[in-house]
Amino acid sequence: MEQRLKSLLEKPVVRGLMGRCPKCGEGKMFRAFLKVADNCPVCGEELHHHRADDFPAYLVVVIVGHVIVAALLTSEIVFAPPFWLDILIWIPLTLLMAILLIQPMKGMVVAWQWQQGMDGFAAAKRAREGLAAT
Repeated sequence: MEQRLKSLLEKPVVRGLMGRCPKCGEGKMFRAFLKVADNCPVCGEELHHHRADDFPAYLVVVIVGHVIVAALLTSEIVFAPPFWLDILIWIPLTLLMAILLIQPMKGMVVAWQWQQGMDGFAAAKRAREGLAAT
C-alpha cells in the first residue's frame, strides 16, 4: 500500500494537484493563489511556459456543477426545503467548492502540460527524455 502511494505521488499530474513542482515534487508551484511561479524554488525547473488559460475554470465548473446539481435535486426530492434555505445552503457551498478546486485544477493542468511537453515545455521534455535515454 505504501509503495502504491509513493508511486502515485511520483506522477507529475498528482504533484500538480498538490501544488508542487511537476519535476521534483518539492517546490511550490504557485507564488500566489493562482499565479504560477516562474521557476521551481527547489530544482529551478521553468514553469512560466504554461498556457492553462481557462481550462482549469472549465474543469471546476463541470465538477462543481455535477456535484451541486445532483445534491440539489436529491435534496429537493427528499426534503423539499423552502427556497430561502436552498439559497442559504447551495450558493455558499457552490462558491466554497469552486474556490477550493480552482488551484488544484490549475496545478494539474500546468503539470499535464509540462509532462506532455506542450507549448514552451517541449525543450524541457526533450531534455528529460535525453537524460532518461543515456
